[in-house]
Amino acid sequence: MPAHVYEYTLIRLVPRVERGERLNVGVVLFCKGRRFLDAKIDLDEPRIRAFAPELDLEAVREALDVYPRVCRGGAEAGPLAEMDQAERFRWLAAPRSTVIQPSEVHMGEGEDPAADLERLRATMVRSG
Repeated sequence: MPAHVYEYTLIRLVPRVERGERLNVGVVLFCKGRRFLDAKIDLDEPRIRAFAPELDLEAVREALDVYPRVCRGGAEAGPLAEMDQAERFRWLAAPRSTVIQPSEVHMGEGEDPAADLERLRATMVRSG
């Protein structure tokens, strides 16, 4: 299978925006050539509690649930389902000044976007 270029953004938890401290909690990967868009979220709750004990984890979980839904599209994505995959990726990767923020967009190359997404989650999101 030939390699394809993909784009990805890390999803970061920024409990106190004014401090700029953050933890990676997910990754979104888009590969136009494979028509692939998916997100993987990992909440390491003990690590988050140590990092930001005052944070409402249920509210964070609800906000993060949006990422895989928007990637899948369909009715569960709401009005964003009208967008194509590239537009949905750009919407997910757009800068925000909230508790949950995407990183800048990075590029990579691989043969299997699902495997690349898992590798990125393992190396960039999981703590151990």
